[in-house]
Amino acid sequence: MTAAPVISCKNVWKIFGADPEGYLQKMPQDHSFDDIRADGYIAGVKDVSIEVNKGEMLVIMGLSGSGKSTLVRCFSRLHDITGGTIEVDGQDIMKLSEKELIELRRNKMGMVFQSFGLLPHRTVLDNVAFPLEMRGQDKHERRARALEVVKLVGLEGREDYFPRELSGGQQQRVGIARSLAIEPDIWFLDEPFSALDPLIRREMQDEFLRLQQMLNKTIVFITHDFDEALRLADRIAIMKDGAVEQCDTPDQIVLHPATEYVRKFTEEIDKARVIHAETLVQSGDHGSGDPVDAAATVKEMAKLLVQDTRDVIPVARDGVVIGGLHRQDALGILLGAE
Repeated sequence: MTAAPVISCKNVWKIFGADPEGYLQKMPQDHSFDDIRADGYIAGVKDVSIEVNKGEMLVIMGLSGSGKSTLVRCFSRLHDITGGTIEVDGQDIMKLSEKELIELRRNKMGMVFQSFGLLPHRTVLDNVAFPLEMRGQDKHERRARALEVVKLVGLEGREDYFPRELSGGQQQRVGIARSLAIEPDIWFLDEPFSALDPLIRREMQDEFLRLQQMLNKTIVFITHDFDEALRLADRIAIMKDGAVEQCDTPDQIVLHPATEYVRKFTEEIDKARVIHAETLVQSGDHGSGDPVDAAATVKEMAKLLVQDTRDVIPVARDGVVIGGLHRQDALGILLGAE
């Protein structure tokens, strides 16, 4: 039996304007983003249906103004939606009272934004403990928890530093530690690394992947950087004009773009470093000889693909053969053939 999604978003609209609810009720079904704008409204989110599963990292990406941040703010009801439904752990969040909503955010949701939002007059430890203080937690308990997550994000020894004494990457680690302090089940991150220089950004991505491997959170991560999305995502949702153009695994998005927009979005990507052996498995002939690992990318298999003479190469996951890939298909991807 498939587990219920942690977040379930069905036919969600977020329209900005004078009377969004009234406008949505009378709006023609085939109205485009530009038609809506011509009527004096903005469709921040346009008829989006999407689910986020437990332990999954869903990366939402798109150009500036595509609606990605608006959608995530709807997930936590920082924006009230205009139409549709959003459920978090089976609860319709639009039906929650203000008190229930605050409890949901305090106890289940952690948020990290592009701006670090640290309190300049508080030390690292006090910044991290701040949400626990707001929750009314005992001073000794919140200090113990803050020390624990400061160590987790690699800032042990800097507990008494002030934000001005930290680098940009260290400040972002404090922001991540602060959001982890409440032990959220769901973690929202809105372009958390975009203000960092490329080297620190890469280090933060590595650190983030390490944390996710340890903590197994349900994560919605916003970025406009496709390389970052490919490194981090279990699935990627690409947005344009408030709508989701495609939501799928990185392999499927670069291999089978659903729309012309997605194709253009991904056309510069080196497919060989994205597509894994498992994605190329076909039923029927499993081939023979030594298998390749299901998690290996086409790029990682390059030497084998060029030197091997087998038509079909077995693919194994955890030592068990799950099928075979056609060598010519993988070579086509490696050499950039359409």
